[in-house]
This record gives sequence, C-alpha cells and structure tokens, in this order.
Amino acid sequence: MNSFELQIVALRDYLLKFARLQLRNDAWAEDAVSETVLVALAKPQAFNNRSQLKTWLVGILKHKVIDTLRHHHREISGGDLTDDETADPLDSIAFHQDGHFVESPADWGNPEQQTSSQQFFVILETCANKLPAAQGRLFLMREWLGLSSEEICKELQMTPTNLYVQLHRARMRLRECLELNWYMKGNVS
Repeated sequence: MNSFELQIVALRDYLLKFARLQLRNDAWAEDAVSETVLVALAKPQAFNNRSQLKTWLVGILKHKVIDTLRHHHREISGGDLTDDETADPLDSIAFHQDGHFVESPADWGNPEQQTSSQQFFVILETCANKLPAAQGRLFLMREWLGLSSEEICKELQMTPTNLYVQLHRARMRLRECLELNWYMKGNVS
C-alpha cells in the first residue's frame, strides 16, 4: 500500500462514524463509506492536495449519504414513531400572556467560545443521536448535509409545513439536551 492508501485506511473509522451519525443504519453507513473509499482509490489524482484528505473524503461521503437517503427514503415511515417522539416539546414550556417565557432559557454564555470546544461537539453529537429517527434524519439533512428545504420535501414527499414543524421540534430537543448536558453542568466559562 502506498502512502495515499494508508491515509485513507486511517480515516475509515472517522468516515464510518460520520456516516452512522447521518444514516443511523450500520449497513447503509458501511456501504456509503466503502463507496467513498472506492471512489477515492479509483481517482487519487482528483485529490491534488487542494484541501485536507479528510475534508475531501467527507465531501465525497456527503454525496454518498445523500444518495443513500434518496435510495432508502421509503424505509422511514411516520407509523414507526412512538408517543414520545410525536410529543411537542413546546407543550412543556410555559409562556406569559404577553408571549415571554415564564422561566427564561438558561444563559448559554458566549456561544462562539463554546463552539470551539471539542467537548461541546461531542455532547452535540450525542444529543443529535438521541433525536427520534425521523427528526434526526431531517435535521441532519438540513443542517449538516446542507440540503435545501425544497430538496428535502421533494425527496421525502412531505409538505414544507411538516418539515418546518419537525425541524423546530428537533431543534427544541437539541436545545433541551444541550441545556441539561452542557450548559447546566457548569461548562460555561
């Protein structure tokens, strides 16, 4: 094996972790990573050191993940949701008559400083993994894979209103999880 091939092999675990987070299916993730590695090994000249190898591979993997989601989108059905997954997180938040929170959200300190922390991203990833499958997939497609709302609606055959509701619920769950596991633990500097 040459140096390029060894570097790709060394990044395989990272790529697999990324794919599992996006797809939430080990077999699909393995397939997407295998296809990514095959593409990279088939055309090493396409790399040209214009970015880091990891960045280039993740770029290829993102396209493979999107292709996999498109191919398997029918396997996600709304009938699989539990009562907990369909519960609206807003139901547990109280508001005054004037629309302000009864209990203000926790002070998150300086978000720019916190996002530079590796520990924050570990907790964010954990929180994203705890999202219900349907909400997690929509959130990842929109925020991490960068698909437009129109593309997501078209691919998953859903209305924009339903997409926005699901994304809002996912963000509320992430906020709650981050408040419980990051901001309330005294991690704010």
